[in-house]
Amino acid sequence: QVQLVESGGGLVQAGGSLRLSCAASGSILRNNNMGWYRQAPGKQRELVAIATSGGITNYADSVKGRFTISRDDAKSTVYLQMNSLTPEDTAVYFCNVRIIVGILQYDYWGQGTQVTVSS
Repeated sequence: QVQLVESGGGLVQAGGSLRLSCAASGSILRNNNMGWYRQAPGKQRELVAIATSGGITNYADSVKGRFTISRDDAKSTVYLQMNSLTPEDTAVYFCNVRIIVGILQYDYWGQGTQVTVSS
């Protein structure tokens, strides 16, 4: 079992920055993806960014050049640095860890942290 604890959300003005953190504990196997998703009111949850244990990162087009995902495997923690925030970034942000064992995948989610960007 894996537990995820997120922190770093809050209220910020447009153009500002926030840094989200997600600390994982439990059975974190070596082959995994760590990432962030978000869900705005009335919208589906969408991928923001992921970072694989192999060093690959991927971003949603809407955040490329503004957000940076990083991970510290020694601390089992993933970060999301968010710069140049806009009101469109307002959402609940969820941390995700996907454990990959052969052809099997196990997804774990954090409780979510609110990010609100005021205009």
